Amino acid sequence: MRADQLHRGDFVEVRSAAEILATLDDQGALEALPFMPEMVAYCGRRFAVDRRTEKVCDTIKDLNSRRLADCVFLGDLRCDGSGHDGCQAECRLYWKEAWLKRVTSTDPAPQAGGDHEARRALLELVQRGTRSPTPEGGVRYRCQATELVAASEPLSLTDPRPYLREYTSRNVSIRTFTRVMTRATVTEVRRKLGRLPAIPVQGQSTKSPETPRLDLQSGEWVRVKSPEQIRETLTVRGMNRGLWFDVEMLAFCGQTFRVRRRIDRFVHDRDGKMIELPSDCVTLEGAVCSGEWSTQRWFCPRAIYSYWRECWLERVQPSNGDGQQQRTRDLSTDVRPGVSRR
Repeated sequence: MRADQLHRGDFVEVRSAAEILATLDDQGALEALPFMPEMVAYCGRRFAVDRRTEKVCDTIKDLNSRRLADCVFLGDLRCDGSGHDGCQAECRLYWKEAWLKRVTSTDPAPQAGGDHEARRALLELVQRGTRSPTPEGGVRYRCQATELVAASEPLSLTDPRPYLREYTSRNVSIRTFTRVMTRATVTEVRRKLGRLPAIPVQGQSTKSPETPRLDLQSGEWVRVKSPEQIRETLTVRGMNRGLWFDVEMLAFCGQTFRVRRRIDRFVHDRDGKMIELPSDCVTLEGAVCSGEWSTQRWFCPRAIYSYWRECWLERVQPSNGDGQQQRTRDLSTDVRPGVSRR
């Protein structure tokens, strides 16, 4: 591991548009990782490094883990979908170290403005690569999530070094490392012996049962139902109208959250097509995949928002107690006074 690598807690400044433009190929990418239109607005701003992307889950091919070299996450910066026709997945943004420079709190802030032409050129380049026509007459979208396999390398399931790097790279504390590795050891042994259920919560129906619609809106408070209640809404494949109830979601049962947003559309990682969701689906503030419960994907830092059917939730009235119970991950730290995350 290089001595100059960035680690959790380091402060960095996103390089200028001209500097980033110089690192990109004619597809607007560096080592196959696209710099996206949604990232241009962050040029010249400062943030804290949250994690290195030493071990991220592959949602395209086989749900195992991959390594994205020389790359980090900054705070909880997420794609707002503005450059991809309103995709609502809110994926965390990957930042190549070549797009960043280390700073301290005493370093003078860069002067605002003056790089309009460079920003325009950068935006034009990266926008060209965001979509292409399909043979069927549709649109294929291209983003960091769809290009993850091309931009990364696979990790061996039996090699202990990727797990050790989570601690040596300072991604996690010794307490978190010990807790997750203990759980992973027991869980993986159960999986190999065939004693781990393939479906975390399995229903009894071949077809999703009819359930009432809550019409939840952003800002409302909900409580995640118990596994027993959720089981009643699932098929034998552990789904409700095609939406999978993941093992990572079990940890949220019984907890109270604020609704983040309704989900109507998102770009599918595997084929780049826009998926339209005609039925109810919401995300919850702070309810993200932790990488602490998923077999073969331990320590993944992508913090993907879980998608929730309304029948897995119950509306509750907000109270001080609910506010204290809500789990959130406000990871971003912008060290420039008066500058918001977005």
